[in-house]
Amino acid sequence: MTGAGTSPAAPGTRAASAAWRARLERLAPLLLVPALALLALAAIPFSTWVSLTVAGLAMGGIVFMMAAGLGLVFGLMDILNFALGAFITFGAYVAASVLAALGPWTRAEELALNLAALAACGLAGAAVAGALGWATERIIIRPVYGAHLKQILVTVGVLIVAEQVVPVLWGGVPVPVPRPALLKGSFLLGNVAIERYRLAALATGLLIYGGMILVMGRTRIGLLIRAGVQNREMVEAFGYRIRTVFVAVFIAGSALAGFGGAMWGMYHELITASLGGEVLILAFIVIIIGGPGSTSGAFQAALLVGQMANYVGYLAPKLALGSNILLMLAILLWRPTGLLPASRN
Repeated sequence: MTGAGTSPAAPGTRAASAAWRARLERLAPLLLVPALALLALAAIPFSTWVSLTVAGLAMGGIVFMMAAGLGLVFGLMDILNFALGAFITFGAYVAASVLAALGPWTRAEELALNLAALAACGLAGAAVAGALGWATERIIIRPVYGAHLKQILVTVGVLIVAEQVVPVLWGGVPVPVPRPALLKGSFLLGNVAIERYRLAALATGLLIYGGMILVMGRTRIGLLIRAGVQNREMVEAFGYRIRTVFVAVFIAGSALAGFGGAMWGMYHELITASLGGEVLILAFIVIIIGGPGSTSGAFQAALLVGQMANYVGYLAPKLALGSNILLMLAILLWRPTGLLPASRN
C-alpha cells in the first residue's frame, strides 16, 4: 500500500525539482553581479567598497558600449572585427578635439552648455567611427566574408595602421580629455565620495542597453536583423535587401564603439594611441563571457568585468591585469556557451 501510495507522487516531485533547477539555472547569471559585490564587501571597508562598486559599474557601462558594437558585428554577421579598436581610438581622439574646441562650454557652470558639449563630442566621435566603419566594411572586410583567418589578419592590420596614424594627427604625447565642469569632482553620500562622471557614465550605459533591447525586440528593423541571421535567403525572398541591413548594423556597431571611446577617454581623462588595442581585449572578454550575439549577456559580463577590475585592483594590484582572464576561464568552465547565449534569448 505504501509503495502504491507514494509512486504517483514521485514523478511530480521529480518534475518540480527539475523545474526549480531550470529556474535557478536561468537566474544564476543575473545573481553574479550582486554576489561579487557582496563577496568584495567582506574584504573592503564600506565607504571604499561603495566607491569601488560605483566605479566598477560605470566602467562596465562604458565597456558595454564598445563590446556591444563588437557583439553586434560578431554575433549577427559572423565577422571577427579587430578594427573596432581603431574606431574606439579615433572616437576618443575626435571627442578630445571637440571638447578642447568647446572649452568655454565645458568650463561654464551651466548644465545646458555642459550637456551640449558632451553631446557634441560623443556624436562627433560616433560619426567619425561610423564613417570609418563603413569604409572598412566596404573596402577591407567585404572581400573576406566567411574567411575568419583573413578577417583577423586584415582587421588587425587596420588597428596597427590606426595606431601609427594617430600620433601623426594628434602628436605622440598623451592627450588630456577634460570633463565638463558639472561632471568634475565628487559628492558626498554620508562619508562616501562618489564621482559625478561615473554616475553619468553608468546612466548612459543603461540607456544604451535599454535602447538596444527595445530596437532588437520591439521594432521592425530588429525583426529583420534577427530573421536575417536565422534565414537570410527567406528574408531576401520577401524582397528585403538584407546585405544593406547588415552593413547598417556594422556602421551602428562602429559608431557605438566610437561613442564608447569618447566616454572612456573622459573616464580616464587621458588617452594614448594604444587605447583601442587595450580596450579591445576587454571587449572580447565581455563578448565571450556574455555569449556571442547576446546583448543582455554582454551587459551582465561588462558589469562583472568592471567590478572585478576595480575590486582586484584595490585588493591585489599585481593581479588586476589577469583578473578578468581568470574570470572568463571560470565562467566558461561553468557555462561554455556564455552567461546568456543568444539562443536562450
